Amino acid sequence: MSSIKKLVYFYAIFNRQERFTMQQIKGTLIPIGGNEDKGIQDSELYTLEFIDEGILFHVVNEAGGIGAKIVVIPTASSIPVEVGENYIKAFAKLGCKNVHVLDIRSKKDSEKKSAIDLIKSANCIMFSGGNQSKITNYIGATSIHNIMLDRYKNEAGFVIAGTSAGAMAMTNEMIAGGSPKEAFLKGAVTMYTGLGLIPELIIDTHFIKRGRFGRQSEAVAKFPELIGIGLAEDTGMIIKSGNDCTVIGSGMAIIFDGSKLTHNNEKVLEDGTPMTMTNMIIHVLSNSDQYDIKNRKVTVLPIEAPFI
Repeated sequence: MSSIKKLVYFYAIFNRQERFTMQQIKGTLIPIGGNEDKGIQDSELYTLEFIDEGILFHVVNEAGGIGAKIVVIPTASSIPVEVGENYIKAFAKLGCKNVHVLDIRSKKDSEKKSAIDLIKSANCIMFSGGNQSKITNYIGATSIHNIMLDRYKNEAGFVIAGTSAGAMAMTNEMIAGGSPKEAFLKGAVTMYTGLGLIPELIIDTHFIKRGRFGRQSEAVAKFPELIGIGLAEDTGMIIKSGNDCTVIGSGMAIIFDGSKLTHNNEKVLEDGTPMTMTNMIIHVLSNSDQYDIKNRKVTVLPIEAPFI
């Protein structure tokens, strides 16, 4: 992407973000931490009985049930055809028959009438995992991106779900890379501009398994006014009204709140230098726990209550 195109894209996202903060969101976001159970692996964990209670079940339910029109976008993946086929099989196990794959591999693909028609008619958009920068480079600031933003803002029942890279791309300040080996060193995390669906958050995925605590800490240190969310694998959040979050799945969601930091030297350090942050607020949430973004408030599931 050229420098001029980047500036145009960032300006468009900024304007969208300003408008989002002025109007209540009617649609639903479901970011997922990756490796969500699709019911297709040869393991007891991946039986149909498990998927009936799993994350994709919640995606279908939020989209209106098994009759919902679901559009899978495997743009982030290096094997989009195979990934698209896997999601068709996974959703079919839940009884969904109206599932389509939209294989976007360029900006031009995002402007095709067939792509625009699918996004206009879908009840649910499902972004796959892979490289999140491909999502923003090929879809950001295009016609289908604008339609997604408008429908998410204005249409109750419209769902945008994303796993791994697809979840990370939902934010405005998007984590684009970073190695656990350099965790807590200035410059370990690389940031880029995402799709701007939920500008209050910074989302990271595969959080526990890939040891991403350090890079999320740095990301929040860079933008302490934002809330960091680290999603474990087979774990997600249902986000209503752009604010009300409910944890789903079998793992944990880690919340990073930097609003009360009493020391943060991220701005003055050179790259490669160990960072100091004090009074970072961390919440560890699991299935059915809730988080209020605006008020930065946690509501935990009572011990006697059933999981969702």
